[in-house]
Parts: sequence; structure tokens; C-alpha cells
Amino acid sequence: MAPFSDPQSVARYAEGPPRFVPGFSDLHRMTTVLLGERAPREARVLVLGAGGGLELKALAEAHPGWTFDGIDPAAEMLKQAVRTLGPLAPRARLHEGYIDDAPEGPFDAATCLLTLHFLAPEERRRTVSEIRKRLKPGAPFVVAHSSFPQGEAERALWLSRYAAFAVASGADPALAQKARAAVAAHLNIFTPEQDEAILRGAGFSDVSLFYAAFTWRGWVASA
Repeated sequence: MAPFSDPQSVARYAEGPPRFVPGFSDLHRMTTVLLGERAPREARVLVLGAGGGLELKALAEAHPGWTFDGIDPAAEMLKQAVRTLGPLAPRARLHEGYIDDAPEGPFDAATCLLTLHFLAPEERRRTVSEIRKRLKPGAPFVVAHSSFPQGEAERALWLSRYAAFAVASGADPALAQKARAAVAAHLNIFTPEQDEAILRGAGFSDVSLFYAAFTWRGWVASA
């Protein structure tokens, strides 16, 4: 979590995801579309992992009637979210902490992008269940994070592709290899099948894969 607490690293945060996450801006665009299928014009939306504000900004711009509760454990990232949102900031209430620090809702929709892979397995399962409890029946939930085959050979191949994509997108090769090593050592990565099972186990239905790009997967589900 150190990079998310360092003001200089946080100020450069927006440069990173587009280089490491294929179709990063399109992921946000797809999220606005998927939530918009069922969320009302005046929806209240829960955003877990809201630090930086990039996802919040995309959602706020696409749906002018929506308001947001954004949760993130890194205070510096929440400050960056306010800067990123600019004049849209009054539509978002930001909370420092984890899912237990989120309002009880009920919310009309929820997102959790590029976040769950930081959580240990049991905490991930609990977090997904707590998100489900905070949603109205039938509310959409969009989630995306690192998720790819975990056999030894497959895992190494996909991590190499993760780094190669970053280099092809303009990242410094040394930084890309450092990121690869950090992902391998510190992230809690499941297979796509395991991740889908976690969603269903938390009570979500209509679980559908909508995004698959190298080491990343994304699903939309109904509460």
C-alpha cells in the first residue's frame, strides 16, 4: 500500500492504469453502460476502491443524476479523487476505510474495480458479501481485477504478458518488471472460475463475464 500513501506517487497515479490495464478507459465506459441498464436516473452508487477518482469521474460524467459513496483505505488517494473530480466532487461522499466503513445503503448499484486482488481470500469473500448486503434487490454490481489461470506455467506466461503489454504501452521496462514481481509476490489472484464462484457464493445472480484482457477479468452481476 506504500505507493497509495506517498503524495508524489499518488499525483502520478492516473499515468499507471492505462499502461497496465488493457482498455482501461473502455472498462470505465462499459461499467457506465452496464450499471445504467438497471440503475435509475437518480441512483445512489457505492464505489469500493474509489481512490484516485478516475472511476468516479467516468460514472459522474456519464450519469449526471447519480450520486456516490466512495470508499478507500488510502487518505492520499481520496484527496486525489477530490482533485480528479473537480466540480463533480459535491456529488461524491468519500469515506476512508474498508467495506465496513461504507454506509449501509441500500444502494442502487455498486462497483469494485482493480481492488479485490489486494484482499486475502477470506476477506475478499467477506467483502463481496458485504457489498451484496448493501444493494437493493436486483441492483447491478460491476467488478474487475486481476484474474487468470494459476497453474505454474500458465501463471508465469500471463505475468510475462502483463509486463510486455505495459512496455508496449510506454512503461519503462524496468518499472514493468518491478510491477510484475510485485504482482507475483503480493496480490491474491484467483482463477476466473474461482472469482465467479465467490460472486455466486455471496448471493449474486446473473453473473456474466464482460471483460477479459490478458491478466484481467470483469463481471456484471445482480444482487
